[in-house]
Amino acid sequence: MPEPESPTDIDHAKKLSDADQAKVDRFLERGVNSVERKPFRPLRLIFLLMAVVAGFSLLSQGIAQWAGIY
Repeated sequence: MPEPESPTDIDHAKKLSDADQAKVDRFLERGVNSVERKPFRPLRLIFLLMAVVAGFSLLSQGIAQWAGIY
């Protein structure tokens, strides 16, 4: 069974050459990748979805009462 590579060999193998790293940096600095974004807030999204569902529920109840169905 072959001996596992040492951590330094693995780390060294994963590094990009200077030219490749420059290409990656240029790509990340242009277009959609260059836009600073606010951090994602999942709780805010959940509360927004709850408000939208509650709003549609109330709207449907109102329409049903207006139409005389409910």
